Amino acid sequence: MSEFVNQIMDLVKAKNPAEPEFHQAVQEVVDSLDLVIERHPEYRTAKVIERIVEPERVMMFRVPWLDDQGDVQVNRGFRIEMNSAIGPYKGGLRFHPSVNLGILKFLAFEQVFKNSLTTLPMGGGKGGSDFDPKGKSDNEVMRFCQSFMTELQRHIGPNTDVPAGDIGVGGREIGFLFGQYKRVRNEFTGVLTGKGLAWGGSLIRPEATGYGAVYFAAEMLATRGETLEGKTCLVSGSGNVAQYTTEKINELGGKVVTLSDSSGYIYDPDGIGTEKLAFVMDLKNVRRGRIKEYTDKFKSATYTALDNSLDHNPLWNHKADCAFPSATQNEVNAVDAGNLLSNGVYVVSEGANMPTVPDGVEKFIEAKILYGPGKAANAGGVAVSGLEMSQNSLRLSWTREEVDGRLQGIMKSIHKSCYDAAERFGTPGNYVNGANIAGFLKVADTMLDQGVV
Repeated sequence: MSEFVNQIMDLVKAKNPAEPEFHQAVQEVVDSLDLVIERHPEYRTAKVIERIVEPERVMMFRVPWLDDQGDVQVNRGFRIEMNSAIGPYKGGLRFHPSVNLGILKFLAFEQVFKNSLTTLPMGGGKGGSDFDPKGKSDNEVMRFCQSFMTELQRHIGPNTDVPAGDIGVGGREIGFLFGQYKRVRNEFTGVLTGKGLAWGGSLIRPEATGYGAVYFAAEMLATRGETLEGKTCLVSGSGNVAQYTTEKINELGGKVVTLSDSSGYIYDPDGIGTEKLAFVMDLKNVRRGRIKEYTDKFKSATYTALDNSLDHNPLWNHKADCAFPSATQNEVNAVDAGNLLSNGVYVVSEGANMPTVPDGVEKFIEAKILYGPGKAANAGGVAVSGLEMSQNSLRLSWTREEVDGRLQGIMKSIHKSCYDAAERFGTPGNYVNGANIAGFLKVADTMLDQGVV
């Protein structure tokens, strides 16, 4: 690492102790920006990077609510407004027991560059709570969401900060949150994305992150004159991103053989085709069951329970061509990365945020495979959120074909920006450097234009 990178990392670690995910996200970006600073010392003089790593605003608040037994429960709520140089803060809300300040700062920091890459005018933010919607009744989720929004509504708005869904926050939660915002503020505005179609939502929004990750993989393959046709693919997760990643891979002629949840994973060598995917969608979205139940219906599949004593995840140890990590951060460790490479995987497109640890990323880059980092590959979700914002502002609803066409166009543009930036700064084919640099330059130049704010 250069002296400059060391200085930035020392500063970040000193000011943000015990936040390893945030440190990891910043490290990955500033390593790439070392190439930029050499050519553009004006960014260093204006301390642009020192400003970008510092959130513009952090809100943390208590969220009291009553469970179905009438007992008081207390959770903690957050909203990180990271950077608004190119537009209103935009980023999801995550409801999960693992949520803490460091994880949300990492996600908000990543969101700044991801949103920049989409070509849409959106800044970066993230929020959520350590509330766990799993096992809660609809009424409990509603009471929690109403309490959470009663505080959050002070800080958000269609031209200020527009949250969306994320892990643990789907259509049900967005509905309850929007209802409380409307009730408290007495206004019907596009303050949240991921809304129902009848009240301002956009077609393709549920599919967007998964579709986008597949479109990005297709663009990477096209640089080698290949397509997804006939490719065997490993997908982790079984939620929204994994489901629609699988759907789009099937449409483009690939074969998905794995899906997972927090208890374990299934391997189906025959492929998870349309009928099997419909079963998974009903299982996870309607019945809220466990992925293990897949093997009760489809005998071609095997189930492997999660084993924390292992130094690797066996899901990533199957013969395949492509991998789509679509569950959560740091799910692919260095051993997993080595297993993917030794099993023939040469395309990795990240549907989750930062799912690969730094040592694993290094292995992918050294092997010169087609590796699409999350801030580029999974930007389709926030891109369609941005399109939902546009439709809300226009009071219009675009057709499915129009939104999907715009999504494909955005993913092509993101790929080109990453590809070109990597070449321009002397690391051709390195999509990590390309994504970090392309995302940074737009934000950094705008910050210079706007002065020291």
